[in-house]
Amino acid sequence: MYTLFTFLAILVILPLIFNSTFPYFWQDFSYILNFFRCGMRFRKYEKKKPFFSVLDYFLEMVQKQPHKPFIVFENKTYSYLDADKQSNKVASALQKHAGLKEGDTVAMFLGNEPDFIWIWLGLAKLGCAAALLNYNIRSKSLLHCFSCCGAQALIAAPELKGAVEDVLASLQEQNVSVFIMSEESTTPGIESLNDKIHQASDQPLPQSLRSNVTIKSTAVYIYTSGTTGLPKAAVITQERVWASSLFQEMCGVNSEDVFYLNLPLYHSAGFLMGLTGAIGKGITVVLRRKFSASQFWDDCRKHNVTVIQYIGEVLRYLCNVPKKDSDRDHKVRLAFGNGARADIWKEFLKRFGDIRISECYGATEGNLGFVNYVGKVGAIGREIFLHKKLFPYALIQYDTEREEPVRDSRGLCVPVPKGETGLFVTKITKVAPFIGYARNPQQTDKKKLRDVFEKGDLYFNSGDLLMVDHDNFVYFQDRIGDTFRWKGENVATTEVSDTLLMVDCIEEANVYGVAVPDHDGRIGMAAVKLGEAKQLECDKIYNHVVTYLPSYARPRFLRIQSSLEVTGTFKQMKVKLAEEGFNPAVVQDPLYFLDENEKTYVPMTQEMYNAIISKHVRL
Repeated sequence: MYTLFTFLAILVILPLIFNSTFPYFWQDFSYILNFFRCGMRFRKYEKKKPFFSVLDYFLEMVQKQPHKPFIVFENKTYSYLDADKQSNKVASALQKHAGLKEGDTVAMFLGNEPDFIWIWLGLAKLGCAAALLNYNIRSKSLLHCFSCCGAQALIAAPELKGAVEDVLASLQEQNVSVFIMSEESTTPGIESLNDKIHQASDQPLPQSLRSNVTIKSTAVYIYTSGTTGLPKAAVITQERVWASSLFQEMCGVNSEDVFYLNLPLYHSAGFLMGLTGAIGKGITVVLRRKFSASQFWDDCRKHNVTVIQYIGEVLRYLCNVPKKDSDRDHKVRLAFGNGARADIWKEFLKRFGDIRISECYGATEGNLGFVNYVGKVGAIGREIFLHKKLFPYALIQYDTEREEPVRDSRGLCVPVPKGETGLFVTKITKVAPFIGYARNPQQTDKKKLRDVFEKGDLYFNSGDLLMVDHDNFVYFQDRIGDTFRWKGENVATTEVSDTLLMVDCIEEANVYGVAVPDHDGRIGMAAVKLGEAKQLECDKIYNHVVTYLPSYARPRFLRIQSSLEVTGTFKQMKVKLAEEGFNPAVVQDPLYFLDENEKTYVPMTQEMYNAIISKHVRL
C-alpha cells in the first residue's frame, strides 16, 4: 500500500516539477508542430509542376468558395469570384493597351482600395512583377523608386496625378507607359485605364502567359529606407511571398476568421503579412483606406472582425481614444504585428479584453523572423534550439562608436551571452536566402557580413540590436545606423538631409531621431548650419519639407548651430544630439518647431515643450 501511495504521489509531483522546469514546453511543442506543418505545406507547393503560386491558390479559392466575401470596402462587398473576374479584365486591358508580357515590371502608385488588389492579381496573371510605390513619395524619390525597379509602366490613382505629372517628362524619356485609374485623361502622355478595363473581357487568361514563372522569380518590389539617402527596392521572390503568406497560419488564423486591414498595402506588413496571408487562408478582408482610431472598433463590430493587424503606433492610438462602455464589445480574438511597447501592450489588453497578441519580428529584405507565440509581454519571439539549428542566427558584440561588429584576434565576431544586447545576424543559406535590392549591388553587399564565426561564412546584417533573456525570450532593443522609425515608417536621415540642403539658407544639415515620452519610435530633428550671411527662412523651409517629404519624415524640430560636429572619420555626430533632444532648458542652441497650424517653423519655447510632453500638442 505504501508503494502504491508513493507511486501515485510521484505521478502527481512529476508534472509539477516538469512544468516548473520547462514552463513553456507545451507552447514550444505546439509551435514546432505548427512550424513543420506550414513547412510541409510550403514544400508541397514548391514541388508542384508547373509552379504553384499564391495566385494559383487564390484561383483554387475562387473555385472552392466563389461567393465567399473576399474584400469588404466602404460598404461594398466583393466575392472571390468578383475579384477573379475584375483582375481578368485588368490583365486583358493591360495586355492589349500596354503590351505587357511575362517578365515585365509595372509600378503601382495607389492607395488602399480594391483596385490595388485587382491590378496586382491581374499583373500576376500576366507573369509580371509589381513595384509597390509608397504613395507619400514625390519628385526625386518617386522617380528613383520607379527607375530602380526597371518598370515598363506606371499605374497611378487619380488623386496622385499631380505627383506623376511632376516626373512625367523623365518617364517619357524612358518610354514608359503611364496610366491613371480614371475614365479619361486630358494630360498628354497619361492614358486613362478605367475605361479600358470596363471594355475588357472578364474571361480567364491562359496559364501559359506565366508559364516561365518559378519560385525564384521576382513577384514584387517593396521599398525600404536605408542610409543611402533614397529608398531601396527589396526584391521579393515568389518563394518569399509564399513564406510570408504562411505567417497568419503560424499565428493561429483559421479559415473562418474575418481580417481587418488598414495598414498600407505598399508595406510588407500590409501586403505580405496582411493581404497575401489572408489569401493563404481563404478568408474575408475588411479593407480600409487609412487607419482611423475613432472608427476602428466601430468597423470591427460592424463587420464581425476577429483578427486585426497592428504596428506599435496603432495600439497606442487605440489606447489614446477616450474610453467607452463598448470597448470590450467586439469579436476580435487575435492581434498580430510588430512594435508593441510593453506598457501599451498591457494597457491594450486591460482595456479591450482577452485578445491574444502575437508580436513578431522581421525585415522586408531579411531572411529570418520571430513570432511571440507565448504572448510574453514585450518579447518579439522565443529562441528554440531546433529553429536556430535550421535557420542559424546569432547576437554579436557591436561597437556603436566605430559602427562595426567587434572582432577577436582571429578576425571573427564575438557572440554575446544571454541577457546582453547584440547585433542580430542571420546566416545566408539555401533555405534562408538574402536576395537584396534591385539594381543596387553596393547596398546589397553592405547588408552582408563575412567571416562571422569562421572564415568564408556569410550572414545577413539586420542592423537591429536584440537581446535574449535567460528564459529564451527575444527582445528588440534598438536600431543601428542612420535610420530611425516614426509613425511605423523607417526614415533615412540622408534623404531628409539632402532635401533640407535644397533650401538656399541651409549650408549643412544633420538629421536624427529623438525620443518623445509615451511615443513609439523617434521623431525627426535636424541640426542645421546656415550659410554665411544667411537668415533662417522658416516659411520657406516649412513649404519645402511639406512639398518634398512625407509627413512622417519631416523634421519636427530644427536646431540652429554655428558648426556641426563630426567624428575623426568625418561622420556627423548624432548620438549626443539625440540624447539632448529638444528641451530648451537643455539645448543652448536656438530651437524651432514645425507648427502645422501656423504653417511654418516657430521658436521653441519651454511652454511649447511642456505642452508636447503633456500631449496637449499632438505630434
